[in-house]
Amino acid sequence: MRVGLTLYGSLEERSGGFRYDRKLLEQLRRAGDTVETIELPWRDYRRGLLDNASQEIQARLDVDVDVMIQDELAHPSLVYTNRKLSYPIVSVVHHLRASEPRRLSPLYRAVERRYLDTVDGVVCNSTVTRDVVTSLGVDTGATVVAPPAGDRFDPDITDDVIHDRAQRRPLQVVFVGNITPRKGLDTLVDGLAAARADAELTIVGHPTDERYAAAVRRRVDDRDIAHRVHFAGELTDDQLAATLRQSHILAVPSRYEGFGIVYLEGMSFGLPTVASRAGGATDIVTDGETGVLIDPDDAAAVAAALTRLADADQLATMGRAARRRYERHPGWEETGARVRDLLIEVASPPEVAP
Repeated sequence: MRVGLTLYGSLEERSGGFRYDRKLLEQLRRAGDTVETIELPWRDYRRGLLDNASQEIQARLDVDVDVMIQDELAHPSLVYTNRKLSYPIVSVVHHLRASEPRRLSPLYRAVERRYLDTVDGVVCNSTVTRDVVTSLGVDTGATVVAPPAGDRFDPDITDDVIHDRAQRRPLQVVFVGNITPRKGLDTLVDGLAAARADAELTIVGHPTDERYAAAVRRRVDDRDIAHRVHFAGELTDDQLAATLRQSHILAVPSRYEGFGIVYLEGMSFGLPTVASRAGGATDIVTDGETGVLIDPDDAAAVAAALTRLADADQLATMGRAARRRYERHPGWEETGARVRDLLIEVASPPEVAP
């Protein structure tokens, strides 16, 4: 099968969505498919919409494939361009832009609805993402839920390691993600300041929103917790693995996540997770068992969760449950097979009887 993949930016970028796309292509190639990648330039929303009038963009997309995969993140440049393309299209939805709490969400919702009207199938990374896509009221044809695997590190973590780590103090909390308002780092900082726990926070990630990152740093200073907060910046995989291994809790209380592969990666180290109910974390984190689910922007709930997990027994029990949840999660081979079945279905529609 000849497969294409259209996306913004480079396939080598480090976020969870790009890792998903890379792993998906690896699985397709292992199955014997040929894959052609079309990397479109990053656009702001307005400039992306203007791409739909670009003959150059259309010419780049005029390729000979049986089916085209599109990363839904690139939808602004494709919403009308797709109507001029001859091949069937399957969109991979990590999360819809309209799901984020933004001022222009009604516009994003209208554009994404029109975009999804142009595709023949949809791959959703979680049941929550599938429900959001369905709520738009569009007929996307075939749909499959194919979650990412969290085996980026796959460390050898035993129950004894989890138990021994839980006895150490101070409590080590780690945040991993781009430093942008959607990730809720401000809420985590407020929760840390209010928690009745001897806890320290390590922040791992790139400040994609410099103004927000500066505001978070001021927040840390204003709450007089700078001595307990370390901004680590971006780390290599080896450095991140070492940080996760020494941590007690992964806390990423995002305002919205389509899935949140970082939660699974934390669970692979036996880390209970503090996550938001808004989005796909509910597919991964069981409240009170493998972590704590909170409402977005609820710093008091973050404080209560950190206070609760300061208890060594609670920490160890949830850590063991988190590791077991990671071990049960589907791997990339199963995820790739689900997507490939959908691609075959879309690329080979049933013949219409005369």
